[in-house]
Amino acid sequence: MRDEHCDILIAGLGPAGSCAAYAAKTANPDLSVMALDRKQSPGAPVQCAEFVPTMLDQELKRLEGVTAQPIDHMTTLVEADAPDRKPDFLGRIIDRESFDRMLAERAVGAGVDCRSGVAVTAIDADGTVHAGDGARIRARAVIGADGPRSIVGQAIGCVNTEIVETRQITVPLKDRNSSTDIFLRADIVGGYGWLFPKGDKANLGLGVVPAHRHRLKPLLETLHAELVAAGRVGADILGHTGGPIPVGGRITPHGRLRETPVLLVGDAAGLTNPATGAGIPAAVQSGTLAGRAVVQLLAGDLESVEEYEEDLADLFDASLGRAVRRRRELLSIYDRGCQPDARDLRRGWIAYDDYWAA
Repeated sequence: MRDEHCDILIAGLGPAGSCAAYAAKTANPDLSVMALDRKQSPGAPVQCAEFVPTMLDQELKRLEGVTAQPIDHMTTLVEADAPDRKPDFLGRIIDRESFDRMLAERAVGAGVDCRSGVAVTAIDADGTVHAGDGARIRARAVIGADGPRSIVGQAIGCVNTEIVETRQITVPLKDRNSSTDIFLRADIVGGYGWLFPKGDKANLGLGVVPAHRHRLKPLLETLHAELVAAGRVGADILGHTGGPIPVGGRITPHGRLRETPVLLVGDAAGLTNPATGAGIPAAVQSGTLAGRAVVQLLAGDLESVEEYEEDLADLFDASLGRAVRRRRELLSIYDRGCQPDARDLRRGWIAYDDYWAA
């Protein structure tokens, strides 16, 4: 075991971690910033449906280079009802692997010590980080960007307690289109199905509450078979992925391990939307804010951590709070031994006016 030291250590090199690393290093180039990620290459394997809204264009430039195709509307299919079309739902399907690599390379270019294939395996009570390559790292501050089951978050007692489990396959797309398709069905408990086009392929997946995880595969096989029969996608499966998504809303995004301040960002902080599962814009924004906040903290600004949490609350609490309420309304129907009807399902989805009602 070897000992290493740095000013700021970041666990995770997804969008949140890479943006935190870049923001910290550019805010003060004299600080040493290290980022570790368990994946051999940022973004691979892809665990994402790969849609981002146009709002991300305000945070990042050069997205055209990682864009697979534009999206201009959403189609929602509720049970067997006729499709509902929501126009002007603008965004893009990105190539997530290229996107993550672009952000990691930007951090490296700024001078961040980025190490792929090196997981954070444990964190001691004094903030010492143990890495999978045998390093024992002491940092002046730690940022947790290591996902919904964050090891960093566990170390400070801030954990996501509500999770959706997802499964996704990549399939051939018979007819190119520019719509994200959403499938709302009572038997997809606590989640929904999706078909997101990516040129001549599509990401087809769904998510459910952990108690129904055993149904993920058969539910997805049924949805796939329906779309094959309808002539929309091919029968071949070109790839598999999946993973957990936090759906309980924002958790406390900071803590301390003795003298070591710790901040959480992205999924680790519960910033993924509990209704839609969208998390990339929140990851980018929170990572950027955390990187700047921790630099200010190390410079002696003791209020920067509280200001970071205030910024997250201002940006996300209204939308996350509404999504949590709608999600829990739906789940309460199952808890009563019933199933939601089409109206209930629509009230739980962002494409409908009832979702936005008081």
